[in-house]
Amino acid sequence: MSKIPTDLSLVASVGLDLAKHVFHVHAADADGKVILSKALRRQKLAAFFASLPPCTVGMEACGSAHYWGRELEAQGHTVKLIPPIYVKPFVRRQKNDANYAAAIHEALFRPGLRFVPIRSVASQAALMRHKTREMLIGQRTQLLNGLRSHLSEVGIIAGQGPQHTRALAALIRDGEPTIPDPVRMSLMPLVTQLAHIDEALNTIDAEIARAAGAHPVASRLMTIPGIGRITADAIAATIEDPSQFGGPREFAAFLGLVPRQHSSGGKARLGRISRMGNGYLRKLLFVGAHAVLRFQAKHEDPLRTWARKLLGTKPPNVVAVALANKLARMAFALMRDNSRYAAA
Repeated sequence: MSKIPTDLSLVASVGLDLAKHVFHVHAADADGKVILSKALRRQKLAAFFASLPPCTVGMEACGSAHYWGRELEAQGHTVKLIPPIYVKPFVRRQKNDANYAAAIHEALFRPGLRFVPIRSVASQAALMRHKTREMLIGQRTQLLNGLRSHLSEVGIIAGQGPQHTRALAALIRDGEPTIPDPVRMSLMPLVTQLAHIDEALNTIDAEIARAAGAHPVASRLMTIPGIGRITADAIAATIEDPSQFGGPREFAAFLGLVPRQHSSGGKARLGRISRMGNGYLRKLLFVGAHAVLRFQAKHEDPLRTWARKLLGTKPPNVVAVALANKLARMAFALMRDNSRYAAA
């Protein structure tokens, strides 16, 4: 690694490998000649970029990339976040910090590359709310399964489903005589924790509903069948600028709702959906599609009519995926055109 030169006025572009404590910078001039390749501690990173002229900075899109993107843009630099899958092909030989920073710099100027927009703090907070909700739901499922399995060891059986397990929790809390006291005392912490999680989830759901109702994009997305408050708020927080996508199909591909291709020699071979991109939005749209299919017989609009006709020839899950793809395209069209859903 070279020492930092006294004159950095020739730096025009930088590839930055992010980390927790030790970062690596790969700087080059306007002709692509490497000027600097050096590791920097976290405390010195902001001061280093403050000493540079306004330049283009490439970073891999990761957990802390949006924070550093905002910090460096505030210093006058142009920041571009690159999806990790587009950086890997440019790593030379072995992977280390220096090679990875050079690969980021190399990928920065590839034609046709799509960059990740830098999120605002408000959007990050909204998505953190959704991630917290997902974590709490997982913990609640773990607690419910634990209660049902432990009580089955003493001959108390309950059916599957949250409603049956919650009935068991009520029995433990109310001191049901059929539950031995040692067992009730052992499981009471699970019941208490379950109550705390339910309270936290109710608070988060109310906050998401309030945010979705106040957000102009989310409120329009909720007019689409199968897209409720949670899905609308997640889409609005994730996609701040629809113009980053070339069209509805590109947005569906971003969500992994298009077939995986194995095409060669002019012959197209399409498989299952790719499942690439944003898995959380894909899951929400899939759940919403199942909700539309469940009540499709009560409506006669073109969307349900199309789904009903498809159900006659395809399995329900295949139809749900196709419907989720259609919902994603409709959501993109509403965001792009600033319009509302019209059933006709």
